[in-house]
Amino acid sequence: MRKRYKGIEIENPLDELAFAQKTSERLEEDTPKWQYKALNFLIVLLLSVLFFRIFYLQIIQGEHYRVLANNNRIRKIVIKAPRGVIKDVNGEILARNIPSFELNFTPAYLPRDNKELEKMIKKISLITKENKDELIKKIYSQPVSSQRTYLLIEKLETNTALKLAEKSDEFPGIIISKTAKREYPKKEIIAHTLGYDGKVTKEDLEKYPNYLMIDYIGKGGVEEMYEKYLHGKHGEHRYEVNSRGKTVRDLGMIAPEPGYNLKLNIDIKLQEKIFSEAQKTMEKDNDATGVVVVAIDPRDGAIRALVNYPSFDNNLFSGGISNEEYQKIIANPNNPLLNRAVAGLYPPGSTYKPMVAAAALQEKVINEHTTVNCHGQINVGKWVFPDWKAHGITDVKKAIAQSCDVFFYAVGGGWDNIKGLQINRLNKYASFFGLGDYLGVDLPGEKKGTIPGNTWKFKTFGEKWYIGDTYHASIGQGYVTVTPLQIANVTAAIANGGKVYRPRIANELINPKTKERVKIKPDILNENFISPENIKIVQEGMRQTVIAGSGRRLNDLKVHTAGKTGTAQFGGEDKTHSWYVSYGPYENPELAMAVLVEGGGEGHTWAVPLTKEIYKWYFDEERGEKRARSGLQNDTLAPRSRLGEVGNVE
Repeated sequence: MRKRYKGIEIENPLDELAFAQKTSERLEEDTPKWQYKALNFLIVLLLSVLFFRIFYLQIIQGEHYRVLANNNRIRKIVIKAPRGVIKDVNGEILARNIPSFELNFTPAYLPRDNKELEKMIKKISLITKENKDELIKKIYSQPVSSQRTYLLIEKLETNTALKLAEKSDEFPGIIISKTAKREYPKKEIIAHTLGYDGKVTKEDLEKYPNYLMIDYIGKGGVEEMYEKYLHGKHGEHRYEVNSRGKTVRDLGMIAPEPGYNLKLNIDIKLQEKIFSEAQKTMEKDNDATGVVVVAIDPRDGAIRALVNYPSFDNNLFSGGISNEEYQKIIANPNNPLLNRAVAGLYPPGSTYKPMVAAAALQEKVINEHTTVNCHGQINVGKWVFPDWKAHGITDVKKAIAQSCDVFFYAVGGGWDNIKGLQINRLNKYASFFGLGDYLGVDLPGEKKGTIPGNTWKFKTFGEKWYIGDTYHASIGQGYVTVTPLQIANVTAAIANGGKVYRPRIANELINPKTKERVKIKPDILNENFISPENIKIVQEGMRQTVIAGSGRRLNDLKVHTAGKTGTAQFGGEDKTHSWYVSYGPYENPELAMAVLVEGGGEGHTWAVPLTKEIYKWYFDEERGEKRARSGLQNDTLAPRSRLGEVGNVE
């Protein structure tokens, strides 16, 4: 309502207030009460959610975000632990570390702007001469927010590393790391035994989840088998940085713990000599495709030499082998990457016969005086089983010395008045000696070989087992396969009187900080399954091999040895492997060997001369020099190294 005051018309504010009150009352009458309640509930709910969110972030997740903030403030630079050094039994270094540099990156600390990042990588590319696009590709392949460290450039020259270090402030998220390149001074001479270290893979991280993507890991040989001891524990250097990634304070360092040093049972001088002789044999024998030699100390199972020829330079793999170099190696038809000693499977031929003789004597199938009249073959129905010559009246010692097949046909499958072991008992003793199963040597890739029988043949070929199969098995032919390591271990067991040791490459682990030594104990797999009397008969037969049999080329050595030749057929073209197993000195054995010239021909033609050169050097020349230097006048052959008591490594 408008009123006039002194001639002027004005509005009455009280009337306006009254009008608003009446309007509000009308609205309240028209609006349902449930809508007010819903509005109030929504306001309370939103305030509650906000309160609990603040409580969750500050109280429950407070520590998490404090850690994140701290991580953004504190940078950790990994200091790699030195890998343990590997030495031979006499202390000569076989694997060592050479100082080097590498370039790494942490994605979370890199520039967020892609243009700025690529500009930085271009600078790094100009200094290092590395392909810019490849560097960018490596960086973009990792999660942007990851705080893990990744490898960018594997090998940096010292001058290049210094140039990068001078401009380190211009490269946030880029780390110059001191590292070590693994070096193997003996190269191909012992590559299969040592293995090499290579860049860690995603598959490796499944087995070792605490490893970093910049880590190296053992691949093959003892580098792989003793990885958890050799690797060590990384340290770190901590820095505080500001919001722009600049270092404002050095927070100190946690020193790395180096890996254990590893001492092997390998005698590298013996290994080198054998490798050299193997190379000469391959050059002379045009049919040979490889040479394997395994030398074991029969007193405790320590492996003194394990030679594979041809071989490869493990430094190529450790340093990052090029595709061209790798293709060249794998294109070699003689397969230099194969560790023939533990993973090559071969018919043992007549080197199997001493084991068969021991089994037959123990089961009383024969005795020392049992004889067979060998006419050069035996006939079973229409089938003929030949010998290499007619041996006449033959007992077990002569059968071993002259490698009489007919005698062992009779001993294994039965013939004339000898019932024979038959395949089940034959296989039982093969198993006692560790054949047809893993020996558990501390090297990767070991194969079991095949000791065939009724069930095996039916499952494999769907055929029954015949007497001819037993005859073939009795002379180490047919379906029988072994590794050179296995047949060397059988020879060592015969040499020591019947103890089957687990063959061992490693001797001890040494803590570089405390100097604590963890010795690796000899482990007897089996014993007391052949009487000493029966073992002695087999030993005498093997000694006769050298005196008047197929190994008599070794009879003019100063040291007395015992052995057994083998000419093992394989394939369908009448090809043969050349074998010789032996041990010496005969009176007090300290070295048992298996020598295989793969595809080389007859045992006495190639394996025997090779064995002779090894023994001549090891016992006559090398030992003679050592005795002269030490002033010893007697003829006692002192051990090359003395092994103390050893303890298990779990």
